Amino acid sequence: MRLSIIIPALNEAATLPATLAPLQALRARGHQVLLVDGGSADATAATAEPLVDRVLTGRRGRAAQMNAGAAAADGDILLFLHADTRLDAEIAHALLAALPSSGRRWGRFDVAIAGRSPALPLIATLMNLRSRLTGIATGDQGIFVERGLFVASGGFPEQPLMEDIEFCRRLKRTGEAPLCLRQRLVTSGRRWDDHGALRTILTMWRLRFAYWRGVDPRHLAPRYAAPAAAAAPTLQIFAKEPVPGTVKTRLARTLGAEAAARVYAELAAACFANAQEARRRGSVAAVELWCAAAADAPLCAAWAAGHGFALHRQCDGDLGARMRHAVDSALARGERVLLIGTDCPSLDADALGEAAAALADHDAVLVPAEDGGYVAIGFARAVDAFTGIAWSTADVAARTRARFAAAGIRWRELDPRWDVDDEAGLARWQRAHRSGDPPAAKAVADR
Repeated sequence: MRLSIIIPALNEAATLPATLAPLQALRARGHQVLLVDGGSADATAATAEPLVDRVLTGRRGRAAQMNAGAAAADGDILLFLHADTRLDAEIAHALLAALPSSGRRWGRFDVAIAGRSPALPLIATLMNLRSRLTGIATGDQGIFVERGLFVASGGFPEQPLMEDIEFCRRLKRTGEAPLCLRQRLVTSGRRWDDHGALRTILTMWRLRFAYWRGVDPRHLAPRYAAPAAAAAPTLQIFAKEPVPGTVKTRLARTLGAEAAARVYAELAAACFANAQEARRRGSVAAVELWCAAAADAPLCAAWAAGHGFALHRQCDGDLGARMRHAVDSALARGERVLLIGTDCPSLDADALGEAAAALADHDAVLVPAEDGGYVAIGFARAVDAFTGIAWSTADVAARTRARFAAAGIRWRELDPRWDVDDEAGLARWQRAHRSGDPPAAKAVADR
């Protein structure tokens, strides 16, 4: 028998490498892996492409995406896997060994939940028990089904929520009972960690009860999605009033102070456009402009008002103290936070979306600069990442990694980006503009 593993995904670039890596052994044995992208704003498709047999684009919605994947699959068994769930090759082989002799035509695995909450092992145990007693599986449990039975059942109902529950009901109505395998998939506990285990359990049980009473899933979906939308991080932008002689001082040595200040303002405008696009896409929530003191900072105030950003004044102290103050203000409100400067035009909306998505299941994210610093840093919880850093040196990123490691946190690091600090960086930005390509696209080509 040949497996077709179908993975629906939306803005999952940060999680896909861990999901897809264990599947390469199955691909080597002739099994098929398909990813169906629902219109991601991040690098989901590009991340998946070298690690799957096909990347498909489907209408947004997990049910529609899974049905699109099933239509393109050519395996005997369809296995639907969430983008944040890991399936090891050994577990897949257990399925292939057990299904022919079981007399069953569909089923699911037990699940383990990875995360910070101490309640997650109990939640997983109860989830597995409930599924075994009711014959109803959730998508986290890796539902598998013979191709012919999938077609006969009508596939997943294209509804915005509870599509997995309704699909299992359809399969049971055909007279087919599930095969409940005890091998455990590992799925992400980010929702329980992000919103609290008890709160998430109560929310899910309320939604299940409402669905059981016949409430239309279209009315239930916003109640499920609202916490996730609220969890988008706050984007903080560190900026200065573009006063000649105080910004882009390295460029000013050759361009002159006035021209360097104009370059700074142009870079800031590009940064703000990228931030607005990331906010429009929902990758980030609020955008805050943190301005260093410069008299009354009228242009910073105009920037904030013109773009709808909240304006804050940076505190006194070195760069580390100022960043710590800004980051801590967001974390104290229970928000994730992503902090950037204005001099990295290659940090476009896609890159901001990827960095923001990484905070869903990591304590921190780091986007290094090619010169040894970094162009973005983000946190899902408080981490002492700014102590003992010699700023404006070539080992800022290395020292920050050491701080992360000392804190024992889990962080994600994205590909290095180029910024504009000197004439070489300015020339690179100008080449990108002349080519007609976005700076980020040109940066990839130049690396």
